[in-house]
Amino acid sequence: MTALAVIPARGGSKRIPRKNIKPFHGRPMIAWSIDAALASGCFADVIVSTEDDEIAAVAESLGASVPFRRPVALADDHTGTAEVIADACARWAEGREPPELVCCLYATAPFVTPDDLRRGRDRIEARGADYAFSVTDFPYPIQRALRLTPDGGVAMMYPEHETTRSQDLEPAWHDAGQFYWGRFAAWQGLRPIFGPASVAVPLPRHRVQDIDTPEDWAIAERLFALGVDRTRGGV
Repeated sequence: MTALAVIPARGGSKRIPRKNIKPFHGRPMIAWSIDAALASGCFADVIVSTEDDEIAAVAESLGASVPFRRPVALADDHTGTAEVIADACARWAEGREPPELVCCLYATAPFVTPDDLRRGRDRIEARGADYAFSVTDFPYPIQRALRLTPDGGVAMMYPEHETTRSQDLEPAWHDAGQFYWGRFAAWQGLRPIFGPASVAVPLPRHRVQDIDTPEDWAIAERLFALGVDRTRGGV
């Protein structure tokens, strides 16, 4: 199956200005995602979708393609990822055979490895799913979650589990926010990612970190400094 990697990287990030090309352990942040995609051997092309000329130049210097500029209307704070990927893969397919698979890989995923991407491709192909995306488990049982009451007290969200042993509770998982393999038709149809037509690609917790705030960035830098992913081998 022909596969395309799309790395969305707009220039207008607010909470961490220029975060997609901000230096992260000596390299532009986006470099780690581009490296993983190229090294995976999964893709006919690795493209970056951006409206920003500086990001485009950095991406091309790192070996990615930037065959077009993303429309400004798709580079605001309110446009969803699915719309950006649908636009990118449709533009790439103009005048050529559309790819069968398209992988959205976030620019702020320094812990992703080539093996993670290969496992995602294997899963979507083996299961015939619309999507295959990275997940990780919550470190604490969500069934034991608390809410804070208006008077400063606490109450259980699920009081029926107050005395249930943690080992008897079903593990809960969440989106790891790194990559989303999808079929071309699924992206074009804006089919929902989080549904029964998707399969999960589990990642260990120590390789998952949202990078949306300066605090997130600092945590990610500390994790990376510990050598968690220096070998790019999926440890």
